[in-house]
Amino acid sequence: GQVSDYTGAAALLDDLPKAQWLLGDRGYDADWFRDALNAKGIEPCIPGRRSRNEPVRYDKRRYRRRSRIEIMFGRLKDWRRVATRYDRCPTAFF
Repeated sequence: GQVSDYTGAAALLDDLPKAQWLLGDRGYDADWFRDALNAKGIEPCIPGRRSRNEPVRYDKRRYRRRSRIEIMFGRLKDWRRVATRYDRCPTAFF
């Protein structure tokens, strides 16, 4: 279904590893999520949603690193497709 990622993140909050900060996109912008991260000693680096009444401060320089992580996961998925031969399977074309 159409469920936001941060609702699933609520289930994982207790099992988060020790970290200094957490990078997330605007979809993770929720006050309860920010409060839970701060309670665990993790600094959220999440830009605020456009509909937010009060702007949220975040480290823009640190947030730019998120694109590197997204690119790496994209490349890993491409290599997985090649390694498992999804491109060459006859079922992919029929």
